[in-house]
Amino acid sequence: MIKYLLPFILVASAWAEPALMMCHGKYALCAASPTTPTNKTMVINGVTFQQGTSVCPVLTGSSVGDRNLIGSCKPPKGANTVWSLFSTEMNYPQAPSWAVVKAQPRTFVTTAGDGGMANQWSYPCTIRLKKVNGATLADCLGPLNESPMNGAVVPAGATVVTSAPVGSAYSVGGNLP
Repeated sequence: MIKYLLPFILVASAWAEPALMMCHGKYALCAASPTTPTNKTMVINGVTFQQGTSVCPVLTGSSVGDRNLIGSCKPPKGANTVWSLFSTEMNYPQAPSWAVVKAQPRTFVTTAGDGGMANQWSYPCTIRLKKVNGATLADCLGPLNESPMNGAVVPAGATVVTSAPVGSAYSVGGNLP
């Protein structure tokens, strides 16, 4: 996992954006989640993206957010909310059973259609009231094919790192430079 995360962290920290910040407390970790298009759009820094929703486990601990998007580590406005943040946690609940399993990082090359990727880093999530297999889950909204490193459009043919299973539609991840 570290070999996939290190380039992402180094490149992200080299740009003026995102402004990385450490958070402590509850957050959603979407690193192994697929994403379903909502048939809506969202505008990020003047660019329109298709919106997607991912079901992600809610964890408690240290995580990293983008200060430019979330402002602070306080949860988003609304009841039962958390941010979808990044962490180096390797064992956490994953679909479909939501049992705790070890993440399996991998890379893939994006294609047109549902072979794209989703960015769920530093976006709002609503916590579900009912646990599944002991896991607290959240519904997170984020852009499809948007780079978590610089907000640019991620084109077909880009290499992305994810922990989502092979065959997942719009796997949550980050493109590699």
